[in-house]
This record gives sequence, structure tokens and C-alpha cells, in this order.
Amino acid sequence: MHDYLLVMRGAERTFAAMADAWPDAPIVTLLYDEEGSEGRFAGRSVSTSFLQRLGPRQHNFRALLPAFQTATRRLDLSGFDCVLSSSAAFVHGVRPPAGARHVCYCHSPFRYAWHERERALTEVPAPARPLLSLLLRRHRRFDRRAAQAVDTYVANGRITQERIKRFWGRDSEIVHPPVDVDRFQIGEPGEHVLFVGELVRHKRPELAIEAAAAAGRPIKVVGAGPELERLRARYGNGAEFVGRVGDDRLAALYAGAAALVVPNVEEFGIATVEAQAAGRPVIAVDAGGAREIVIPGRTGVLVPNGDADALARAIREDLTRFDPADIRAQAQRFARPVFQARLREIVEATCGGG
Repeated sequence: MHDYLLVMRGAERTFAAMADAWPDAPIVTLLYDEEGSEGRFAGRSVSTSFLQRLGPRQHNFRALLPAFQTATRRLDLSGFDCVLSSSAAFVHGVRPPAGARHVCYCHSPFRYAWHERERALTEVPAPARPLLSLLLRRHRRFDRRAAQAVDTYVANGRITQERIKRFWGRDSEIVHPPVDVDRFQIGEPGEHVLFVGELVRHKRPELAIEAAAAAGRPIKVVGAGPELERLRARYGNGAEFVGRVGDDRLAALYAGAAALVVPNVEEFGIATVEAQAAGRPVIAVDAGGAREIVIPGRTGVLVPNGDADALARAIREDLTRFDPADIRAQAQRFARPVFQARLREIVEATCGGG
């Protein structure tokens, strides 16, 4: 199970690796867009919620927020004795049949209900904020009940593990997300740096763009989202907005960049590993998943969180001093087979059998 399969970003790629580990298992999700998810789940048995009939897509599915809890509870899991969910918001709250076991791979507790509530409220018009605040309080109650019913939680990194414990009182084991390391190859880097991610405020793309400008380096911005048009209007003369790209183009963009810039705190940060798989150093804030991936001075640079000047100084440095082969070798720690093997062990320990 996954919250919604509308695009292929980090969480969806992690889920794809999960689904591949059990190739005959049916897939259940709230919303599904075969084209938006690049046909990655075509040919699989995919069941959806009653919200699917509304035809939502990535650009408008957030309008359904008030209905997601109800839709989650109504998902039909009858006949299953083991459920593996991949959740950043809702599907850890499913109701498996009596006697069934539930393992949840948690990308993050729903950020807007817990650790980024104030940011969420600033992103909607003032008249809508009381309603959104009510919905987020309701989601917290939903989460707390859901967390007590899950048999085993698996966290994607230390920061998520800490939040699961703090918000829900549950222990979890860490299994870092997988990366298809073999999709990436070392290339000839240019002078520009790269930002890769959904263009939403909590990813802080503005900080990366402004730091690159202060450092005198060009920047390419890969991704789309609700902030794209605003960012393009403001920074279109100084940054190149590439949009959302396919796997081959993304691999080439990593290989051709001087470095990847990660200006926000990530629970893990799959893009960070992808860049390293292409032999490119990563400049990231010294917090969250970057601490588990970046080896300072060897595979990249960590800078204090929120220090724009330090970020600009790191971007300005000689980024050719890093050894691409060594960087790529370090990325092998997060290879897909490593993830799948450990997750299978946990599922089998919880559910029994294969």
C-alpha cells in the first residue's frame, strides 16, 4: 500500500522497490494515475479508494484532504493476512482484517499536521486557515489511533524514527530508502549546481537559487509543483527551470552538475544518494538525512541549517576536489537489493512465512 501513486518521486520510487520485492502481491492506494507514475505499476493489480472516480491528478489532489481519512478507513483489505504500507500521511491508518499483521514503512508523520503545521497555515488564504487548522487537529487524532494498531513501524532515517517516537510513542527500526545506483554513471561536470525536488515551500528552493547566485554559479532547478510559476517569475533570469524529467534525463543532469544543493532538512533524501551515485558531491544542511548520507570532506559539504552565507560559500568552493569514484562507491550502501533484503526480513518476522 502507498498513500497515492500520482507521480514518481522519492517515496514512490521507494514503494516501487517494495512492490518489486513481492511481485505477485496486489497494490492498494488511495489514488492512482498510471501515466503520472510513468507506467511503473502497469500490469499489477491496483485497487483504489472511492475518491478515484473524481479523477484527481498531482496538481489538484490536495483539495481532497478532508476526505482522505474516510477513504483510508474504507479501503478493502479483506482476505489478506499481511499488509505492508508505505506512508507519509494516511495509509498507516488502514483497517486490516482481524488477525492480519501490519508493517508500516514510514517516510514521515504527516508533516503538515505535526512538525510543519504553521507553514501549512501560511500556504492557504487567511479565510481558509481555521478550517485547515481543524482538519490538521483531526488528523493528529487519526494518527494517534492509527499508530497504536500498526504491528511494526520501519523508519526511513533517524529523524523520522525520532518523530515516530515523539508524536506516537512507538519504536521503529531504520531501513534507509533504496536507490537504483546502477541507473547513474559518472560524467564530465560543468560549472552549474543542481536542485532536485518538488517545488513546494518546505523544500526551500529559493535558498538554493539565491545561494548559487551569491556564489556566482549557475543553477538548474529540476522539479515541478505549486511554487514553480512564482519561482520562475522571480528568478527566471538567473536560474534554469528544467521541470519534471524522466529517469534518463535526470541521470544526465546529475552527471553534468558540479554538485547537488539540498537546502532543506530531509527525512532522508533520495536525491542526495542519486547525485552521489553519479559521482557528484552534495552540499546540504547539517541536519536530518544528510547526516546519514554525506561524509563531510569526502562526499560533500554540510553547512549549518538556515545559514545562507555558509551555503553560498560552500557552493563557491572548488568542487572538483572530490573523487567521483569514491563518492559513487559510498552510494552503494543504499543500493536497492540491500533495502529489499532487510525489509523482507522485517516483514517475515512480523507476518511469518514468505
